[in-house]
Amino acid sequence: MPDVIKIVIVGPAHPLRGGGMSTFNERLAKAYYDRGDDVEIFSFSMQYPSILFPGKSQFTDEPAPKDIRIQSTINSLNPVTWIKTGNRIRKLKPDIVIIRYWIPFMGPALGMIARRIRKNKNIKIIAITDNVIPHEKRIGDKALTRYFLKPVDGFITMSKSVMDDLSLFDTKKPKSLCLHPLYDNYGDPIGREEALDKLGLPADHKYLLFFGLVRKYKGLDLLIQALASEKLSHLPLKLIVAGEFYDDFEVYRKLVDDLGVYDKVVMDNKFIPNAEVVNYFCAGDLVVQPYRDATQSGVTQVAYHFDKPMVVSNVGALPEMVPDAKAGYVVEPEPEAIAEAIRKYFDENKEQVFTENVKNEKKKYSWDIFLKAIDDLAEQIGQKR
Repeated sequence: MPDVIKIVIVGPAHPLRGGGMSTFNERLAKAYYDRGDDVEIFSFSMQYPSILFPGKSQFTDEPAPKDIRIQSTINSLNPVTWIKTGNRIRKLKPDIVIIRYWIPFMGPALGMIARRIRKNKNIKIIAITDNVIPHEKRIGDKALTRYFLKPVDGFITMSKSVMDDLSLFDTKKPKSLCLHPLYDNYGDPIGREEALDKLGLPADHKYLLFFGLVRKYKGLDLLIQALASEKLSHLPLKLIVAGEFYDDFEVYRKLVDDLGVYDKVVMDNKFIPNAEVVNYFCAGDLVVQPYRDATQSGVTQVAYHFDKPMVVSNVGALPEMVPDAKAGYVVEPEPEAIAEAIRKYFDENKEQVFTENVKNEKKKYSWDIFLKAIDDLAEQIGQKR
């Protein structure tokens, strides 16, 4: 690779919120910028039509990231913008184009952009495939995914499960598995009492944290049922749910009422701005990810940044990222199994030892390692040409 390489990232970025996708792309761009490379993001002017978007807003009021060039040129429903964006990127003559792929709905737009870029045979096109088979499946998903994958030269996955799914579509192109790097862009940790004060919560409880957009596959209902378990009745526990509900909020509210745990659940049904993330993670004593299904999770890497032990489900890359009985507990996505892990954590006073293990474990999730995985994959692509 040359000393300075030209990188284009295609995917959501500011002012789109992106549910963690924008944050990742901007942090990836910053890693290249810090390394001295020339990097630019091509994002969406319109990502989802309002009728398909379950949240309140697709945009953030927060300031744009410093030192990162972002062009919002892609309309997911307008093929003219796909062609123009692909042509513009091709004329820039980048060494590597990195395209984020996470949902089949984006297959036509991203696939067309890749085809226009590919007219310059010297440009290496790498896809970071968050999902190949989506959590919420629909008719036509496979055809849309195949359309996107065909012009791509190589793939980065962040979980073994996605690598396995990818092999159902392609067995010949270079692929690399590199776990999700650390989300270290939410500021330094603050004291627990300060964080609780900012959230208006008393300090005489232990707090579980469920963080992020609420969708059925993330298993919040399982965690609420676990909270009602007799195994936890002796503990002064509260659950903080911090994230916008993309599921029916009333279903969860009714579950809380029916189980009689309404005084133990704090629901902040809103998209959490980057500046407020620190408050929730520093207030929480234990982060819980009770997912029914998963590939990788950015929430895990935020928890690592703030040195927080976790309880995670035995799905996707979560067991790879959270060593069981070391950085937390890995359990089956069942209420009683979740409850037992929470009980053990508090009754057996695991906080100090698990926190130290988290501090050591997170060292393997550097952005330098992730960039090297992309560099190595680009070299493989070059050798195959």
